[in-house]
Amino acid sequence: MAVPSAFPPPVDPQVEFIKRGLDPEDDLIDVGVAIVGGGTAGLACANRLLQLLGEDPELLESLGEVPVAVIEKAKACGGHVMSGAVMRPGPLQALFPELSREQWRRERFAFGEVTNEAVYVVPDARRAIRIPTPPNFKNHGNEVISVAALARYQQRQAEEAGAYVLTETAASRLIVRDGAVVGVRSGDKGRGKDGEPLSNFEPGTDIRARVTVLAEGSWGHLTGPAIREFNLAENREPQVWELGVKEIWRVPRPLDRVIHTLGPWPLSLKASYGQIGGTWLYPMKDETTGDDLVSIGFVIDLEYRDATTSAHDLLQLFKTHPLVRGILEGGERIAWSAKALPGGGYWSMPKLSMPGAVIVGDAAGMVDTVALKGVHHAIQSGILAAEAIHEHLKSGAPLERYETTVGRSSIGRELWEVRNTRQPFQQGFLRGGPLVNLALLSRGLLPPGRLKWHRNDDQDMFIGDTASRYPKPDGNYTFDKLSSVYISGNATRDDAPNHIRVRTRVPRELAETWRWMCPAGVYEIPEDASASGEVDVIVNYTNCVQCGAITAKGGRLTTPEGGDGPLYTLA
Repeated sequence: MAVPSAFPPPVDPQVEFIKRGLDPEDDLIDVGVAIVGGGTAGLACANRLLQLLGEDPELLESLGEVPVAVIEKAKACGGHVMSGAVMRPGPLQALFPELSREQWRRERFAFGEVTNEAVYVVPDARRAIRIPTPPNFKNHGNEVISVAALARYQQRQAEEAGAYVLTETAASRLIVRDGAVVGVRSGDKGRGKDGEPLSNFEPGTDIRARVTVLAEGSWGHLTGPAIREFNLAENREPQVWELGVKEIWRVPRPLDRVIHTLGPWPLSLKASYGQIGGTWLYPMKDETTGDDLVSIGFVIDLEYRDATTSAHDLLQLFKTHPLVRGILEGGERIAWSAKALPGGGYWSMPKLSMPGAVIVGDAAGMVDTVALKGVHHAIQSGILAAEAIHEHLKSGAPLERYETTVGRSSIGRELWEVRNTRQPFQQGFLRGGPLVNLALLSRGLLPPGRLKWHRNDDQDMFIGDTASRYPKPDGNYTFDKLSSVYISGNATRDDAPNHIRVRTRVPRELAETWRWMCPAGVYEIPEDASASGEVDVIVNYTNCVQCGAITAKGGRLTTPEGGDGPLYTLA
């Protein structure tokens, strides 16, 4: 048996990632509100909170010299975030009402309104059959964006409004005292491979905050321990995950529509393989340079059982289809990125508040994987969290109000409608498909009740033949993993400490799962390893792009040193 959950990583999150109590007063940094994560949700929270504080000078003054601090582990805000992305514009327009959509494009985080779209069923490597656009794929009026570029814009706005943005700073531990979150501790810098202090060593610091916002995105280093510490997932379904790999191409001919494809190809229809996924092609017009760009990506549920399943290589295979060649050929790949995303939806969302802290965006699982939408939920949750925090600081209103407003908002309504839509796919594409369609047509009324999820790491892995179909990289149109990591901007230093925790001797099936799954080529199996039984695993952790997929299949990311990892710009 090669069930990933039977080989847990050597880590105790409640010990390693939670600090009990604060350092002495002279060693602290005091802030009003600490926001962990400089993505769309965290920065929406920062900007909305600063708008409210700007109208409340007395409260602003009471928060001290740093009323709002954003703690981001990447070299710049947005450096570790990725999405397709076609965004519903409402929440961003509400956050920045003075900013027109034409200005979005001049700021170079938006690339055109959707005016045309198409959905194809792809039965094999040659054919693509266009079907009427299902309701969940209708995007007319939405905006194609880069979430990495949007985060950089939000960072500039927050800094101008008075936020203190600490990039290249990892929040390594959640500080809990007397049953409440009272801040976070930043990670050490300048340690060697074995944890020894180097000549440039800088110890971490306790950052005390009146309220802490966990906006870490998928696989939050502190969010998971917080959920367990405060029992926030009681009576919830387990979270499940997907992995997306994306490329940006500069193309000679503009794409005139948003395209989504449904399988079965390039996946297997065999129920035993457990493969569910889909693709996108989005047009992106850079109004500044005049370039015609295309975002192309592949997303797969991390529910699969064939150990040779690889989202990166499936994307390369998908690019060999005539539908895609007609769009990309003659172009040039200019960017690549990868990221895990939460797929559990409504039933898997934890309780969103705890004493002293709230959870926003992807960290809370606010993604509608049926409509392929999460950015507008992330922004809206940041706005609602900011408003609840303002009331809490001003009048002592309970932070639980944030959870109530989320449930009544577009976030709660939209996720409720698709609450039972994805679970049937855990029975396989053919068996689950009819129930999925029923849930879509009935807007969540059927099937009734609450459908269950099971954890991705409870699947027994086997070595199948999916990898036999992957194309050999030519370095021009199809690419290997390492050349892709190179263009991600990854700059992890070679002598940094290892931030990945896995068992280094596991069944061959599990080692193959990690080797194929990782889009960055982090995991290797020695060439002289046995073909069956237990094998050693080599962890090339400096390749890691912080996608987080390993945590769904038996491993665990810990916080890297601040500044390590990719530096996405168009993701």
